[in-house]
Amino acid sequence: MLKLKRIEVQGFKSFFDRTEMRFNGAGIAAVVGPNGCGKSNLSDAISWVLGEQSAKSLRGARMEDVIFAGTRDRKPLSMASVTMTLLDPSFHLDAAVHIDKANGHANGKNGASVSAQSVNGQQQKPHEVTITRRLFRSGESEYLIDGRQARLRDIQDIFMGTGLGPESYAIIEQGRIGQILSSKPQDRRAVIEEAAGVSRFKT
Repeated sequence: MLKLKRIEVQGFKSFFDRTEMRFNGAGIAAVVGPNGCGKSNLSDAISWVLGEQSAKSLRGARMEDVIFAGTRDRKPLSMASVTMTLLDPSFHLDAAVHIDKANGHANGKNGASVSAQSVNGQQQKPHEVTITRRLFRSGESEYLIDGRQARLRDIQDIFMGTGLGPESYAIIEQGRIGQILSSKPQDRRAVIEEAAGVSRFKT
């Protein structure tokens, strides 16, 4: 089972400064605090780095709204960045993305090629996977898997059937249960298949 080990947020909504949160304990972790301290924004950051494409689901009008908009004392930032590190002894990135050392490219399950660029020469442990998403005010965005440039589809391939992802059962926002219960049968089936871990076997 994948476990959230660490999340780093900078320039995302209310997180002006680089903020790192570590989840070192075993079992259940709870994020608590008074109203306005950023709990909901942290949840949004997790959904966003997993590939959420709906600004409305992130409580915004457009995707650019996730970038720190500025305050009386601080200027708006030009980029939002979220990095999430997941831990699982049985998980290996090579199962989802193959690195071709000859040409320096990574190939996803679907055969699509993405450029491979190491960050600071750091090597990830076999049981860790780090996902990064960045968005610039210019509209450009980028995804990284263990420091290598990737595509949204590559991230979706990695987490397919694990219960993670913006549309999965792992993240349940307020009102989501009611939406599932009132949704069409085929939509409920998709949620159940993802929870059961069988969605990755569908063609």
